[in-house]
This record gives sequence, C-alpha cells and structure tokens, in this order.
Amino acid sequence: MSARLRAWWAARTLRTRVTLVVGGVALVTLLLLSRLGVGLLTVTLLGAADVELRAEATVAAGQLVAGTPPAAVATPTLRVLDTAGTPVDGGPPVSLSPGEVKQLAAGSGVVAGPFGELRRYLAVPAVVPAGSTRLVVAVGDIVGGAVLLARAAGAFVLGALVVSAIVAAAAWLGTRAVLRPVERMRLAAGALPPGERLPVPPADDELRALAEEINRLLARRDDAVARLQAFTGDAAHELRSPVAAIRAQAEVAVAHPDPALAEETLRSVAGEAERLTDLLAGLLALARADAGTRPDPRPVDLVVVTRAAAGRSSGADGGPAVQVVAPAPASVAAGPAEVELVVDNLLANARRYARSVVRVAVLPAGRWVRLVVEDDGPGIPAPDRERVFDRFVRLDPQADGGAGLGLALVAALVRGRGGTVVAGEAADGGARLEVRWPVA
Repeated sequence: MSARLRAWWAARTLRTRVTLVVGGVALVTLLLLSRLGVGLLTVTLLGAADVELRAEATVAAGQLVAGTPPAAVATPTLRVLDTAGTPVDGGPPVSLSPGEVKQLAAGSGVVAGPFGELRRYLAVPAVVPAGSTRLVVAVGDIVGGAVLLARAAGAFVLGALVVSAIVAAAAWLGTRAVLRPVERMRLAAGALPPGERLPVPPADDELRALAEEINRLLARRDDAVARLQAFTGDAAHELRSPVAAIRAQAEVAVAHPDPALAEETLRSVAGEAERLTDLLAGLLALARADAGTRPDPRPVDLVVVTRAAAGRSSGADGGPAVQVVAPAPASVAAGPAEVELVVDNLLANARRYARSVVRVAVLPAGRWVRLVVEDDGPGIPAPDRERVFDRFVRLDPQADGGAGLGLALVAALVRGRGGTVVAGEAADGGARLEVRWPVA
C-alpha cells in the first residue's frame, strides 16, 4: 500500500503536492487548536460548577459535623453517603460506580450519566459525632454546558475545515503564481536558437540563479555541438585521405595488373590501412574520453609505466634514445590503460621530432605527480603551445606519421582525471610537455 501511495504521490504535479501538504498541515493544526479550545472551555465550565458545588457541600458537611442528621441535610442536590457509596440519608441509591465513588473520596469531581442527563458530582468529607466518615456529595446539572461544548466543538471543526480549504486554495493560487515565471523560462529556453541566452531577472533570487544555470547549460550545449561539428568535419577529412589512397591503388592494380608492382602496391595498401587503423583507434579513444566512460581511479605506478614505455620506444626503430629520470616512487590516481596511453603518445610525439634524445622525468610534487617529456627537436612556437592539444592539429604537415590526435587524447585523458597538461620550451630549445596528475 505504501508503494502504491508513493507512486500516486510521485505522479502528482508540484502544485498539487504543495497544495495538499499546505492544506493538510493547516487542517491538522486547526483541529489540534480546536481540541485545545474545547478542552479549555470544558475546564472553565467544570471549574465554575465545582466552585458552587464545593461551597454547597462544605456548608452541609459543617452541619453533619455539628450533629445534624443526614436525612435533614439531604436535598435533591445534596446526598450523604458512606465511604463505600451507600446512601445514609434514606434516599435512593446514586448512579455511581465504585471507581467513581473512590474518585469522589479522593477529592476529584466526577461527570456521570447519559448526554441528556449529565451531572457533575463533587464530595466533601465530614466526620460525624459517632466517629464515622461521611461523604457529602453535591450534584449539579451540566446538560446546558455539555450542549454548549458540543456546539462549540462542531463550530471549531467546521471552522477548521473552512479555513484549511481557504489556505489550500491560497496555496494553489500562490504556487501557480510562483511557478508561472518558471514555466515561461522553460518555454523560452526550449525556443532559443543556438547562441542565444535567456534574459536574467534583475532580482537576486532563485529565478535568477535558475536562469544563470540554464544559460551555462546552453553554453555547454552550444560548445559541445560546435566541437562535435568540428570533430566530425575533421574526422571525415582525415579519413578521406587513406581511404582514397587505398581505393586509388586498388583501382590501378585492377586496371593495370602488373606482377612486378604487386608487392609494392600491397605494401602501400597495407601502410595506408595501418594509418587508417591508427586513426580510428585514436578517434574511438577520444570518443570514450569525451563520454567520460573511464574506470574508477586507483593507484598506478607512473615510474614503472614510464620505464616500460621508454624500453619499448628505445628498441623500436633505432631512433632517438629515451632517458628516464625518476628519483622517487610516484603513483597517480587514474586507470592503468589510460596512463600507458598518455605516456606512449607523449613519447611517440617527442621521438617524432627529436634529433638525438628524449628526456623523461617523473617528479612527485606534493598533491601532484609531474611527468615532464623534453626533446631536442625544433620545439613548439609560442603561439601554438595551446593549439597543439586541439584535434587534428599538426604543426608540420610534412612530418611522417600521426594524424594530430595524440596530444589531444593526452589532454582529454589527463584533464578528465582533474590534472593539467601544458606545452613549453626545453632548455636546449626543443619541446617540453608537462603533465600533472593527482597523486594517489
């Protein structure tokens, strides 16, 4: 039942829920106040009745103490009982239970009888000359007061219902008025063309904060769309070249079969296919980085990963040597695969432009771990040191290898873990790339 109720509640509109909550709280509060008011009226009514009854019973008790017989004291509103509740004044039995008699003996008042014949009983003890204790019970008719209390209770309940209904209606109208600007803002946001923003309300309130947050969201949307369009165009352009080369070579080989050139043609096709494979692998890695589909961070030994990558690079093709300096152990908070990908791309980029040596340093620095890669190549011009991390950017289009995705992938992976990557100039004029990862 509770699950069905929660499902029903969740399906209601915000205005309905606010109205029901405000109206329900108002109704419960007013009913409690009504009960309190009726209780106060009851206490006041009985208190006034008890004053009169006690005065009458006190006078009669004084007479008994002075030796007046109980029968002479008894009247329709005064009865004389023993401590067990039995009349000793010669009158009929009283309609009181033993428990009610005990209450009277203890000095408490008692209300008894049906609603149309309600009576208030109050007793005053008296010790007669014979030494026994008698209870002088004064009886008062409170039917009129009971009717008044019943009418007051009904009026209180009716008033609580009416007032709570008024409060609920006010809540409904007030919520509608409060939510109307939000609805207008929603409609305006849905109709905004790219590049446009919502007007920000002048008041420093929740609506202003909502408008500013929606504008930031729209800015991120426009930026993502622009990046996607640029990425799609660049990817199509980069993919066209190897595909066109493979197709052209295949068409020439089919149109002019020459066994002497078959091996050269196949080798060229294989090279273009390998280039196409690398390009697609880089595009997929970038897509995963943009989507944020990365494993939970865990400690990765950057020194071990860097030395392994340097060993693979140094023996790959006899190119520039790779020197690694790691004075202390250093672990970063990331995924092992992405750390290897970052280090491999940095080394591949450095070896592509280095003349003789690539220097790599792994340096712990407080809450960060620095990975510095330097080469002795031509370096990166100052105006291009931020642009090199964009996708499909190659400062030297004539350089062999690479599609301009390596450094873009490095930046995406490192920044996705809360790190930074910057390009600078090495001491000998070559390129210097520095990555900062959060320490594990």
